[in-house]
Amino acid sequence: MQRTVKPEWLDDLPADDPRARRSRRDLQRINAVMMNSALVARELRRAFPRQPPRLIAEIGAGDGQFMLQVAHRSPQWAALQLLLIDRLNLFDGGINAKFRESGWRTEAVTLDVNDWLAQTTPLIPDVIVANLFLHHFDTRGLSELLLRISQRTRVLIACEPRRSPVALAGSRLLGIAGCNDVTRHDAVVSVRAGFVGRELSDLWPDPACWTLREDRYGLFSHYFVAIKTP
Repeated sequence: MQRTVKPEWLDDLPADDPRARRSRRDLQRINAVMMNSALVARELRRAFPRQPPRLIAEIGAGDGQFMLQVAHRSPQWAALQLLLIDRLNLFDGGINAKFRESGWRTEAVTLDVNDWLAQTTPLIPDVIVANLFLHHFDTRGLSELLLRISQRTRVLIACEPRRSPVALAGSRLLGIAGCNDVTRHDAVVSVRAGFVGRELSDLWPDPACWTLREDRYGLFSHYFVAIKTP
């Protein structure tokens, strides 16, 4: 399939719209099936084998539920600072309390990711995490985003939809699992905007100074890891 990027309904719905809230709950179940939090926790351990990162930033973080699952899979790490970057303020005190139970300190930043990356700030995250986020950008926008990310961190871990017939077939069966119309529409759009092969590696700036890994994960996911060479 040729990669195509189209608008997703959830991005245009008000945050408090009942269909949007239902779709975000659907996404929690979809993430569980895709096991993306297990992948991110694994790659964090590989990138930081001796001591945990001091500051993690998730872009397109939504309500923080995804990184909460990563925190639960990383009980050996504590005293972490986590920035949750999203253009909508979906983070609530209940989630914050759950992060504190894991020893993670969180801060929600309500900004478009490009505006946040363009800021001049002493806060330089050790690692940036993107889960089901990069596929929203067309090739030009994605190239610009990856360039900005490479200038702000030394590790990027990204989990994205895999663009494949199997993933597309799975996205069309979400109604059986009780997902609503927004989730069913957006799942198909997401798969068609997903990645295969080395599509993200080919867009990464200055690859000679980075170690890049990119591959399929399970039936439905595609992952990309960039680690800056010391």
